[in-house]
Amino acid sequence: MSESQQKAFPAGTDNSKVASELNNLIQIISGTSSLIENIWEGRPGSEKYFEMLRASIERAEQVTAQLVAQAGGSNCKRLLPSDAEQNFDEALTAGPALERKYSILITDDEPMALELLHSVLTDAGYDVSVAQSGFECLDLYRRDNHSHDLILMDLSMPLMDGEETLQRLRQMSPGVKVVLMAGFVDSGRLEKMMGNGLSGFVGKPFAPVEILAVVTSVLSGAYRTNGGTTSPSIAAVV
Repeated sequence: MSESQQKAFPAGTDNSKVASELNNLIQIISGTSSLIENIWEGRPGSEKYFEMLRASIERAEQVTAQLVAQAGGSNCKRLLPSDAEQNFDEALTAGPALERKYSILITDDEPMALELLHSVLTDAGYDVSVAQSGFECLDLYRRDNHSHDLILMDLSMPLMDGEETLQRLRQMSPGVKVVLMAGFVDSGRLEKMMGNGLSGFVGKPFAPVEILAVVTSVLSGAYRTNGGTTSPSIAAVV
């Protein structure tokens, strides 16, 4: 292990933290690769190297998934209300159905991940705002909670993580739609957050088409009404 690696992961570091960081890095590499492929598509000789890169990313995902399992993390790649899950496959192939210009607030402390997701959602036609912490997310939402149709939020953030930010958002607006993104999350913790009003979950790394399908499915407002209140009927996808 190099000196830089030792600084990144000191001896005794919890495997869950290592798995989370690795999935964040794979997310950045995979997302950047997808954007570069769009630019270089059709160039002579480019496909050979993109295939090598895709194979390496896939292998890295498999190795990290094993580490997640060893650390006791959830193996769900996606968790949505059942009605939204039914719409996922259609959204995956059809793309965003923008009846109007929806507004999305992305909250992530990783600048590169933030920039990549901003690019993907903007290109898909969404109006996108960004926050680099839970505090900034709360501040932006507090100014005008009607200006954001959906919040995409990373779980692992310093000082105030995604779970605490979700709780505070729901205190301001119980109907706020929040989709959590995470490279590692404990199954029990995820179930608790879903029970506390989380609109959905997507595990890192994810492809651009997958996050777009999740966003489209959640924005469809597909919830079942129970006793006069809207609550999600959860469907897990492994």
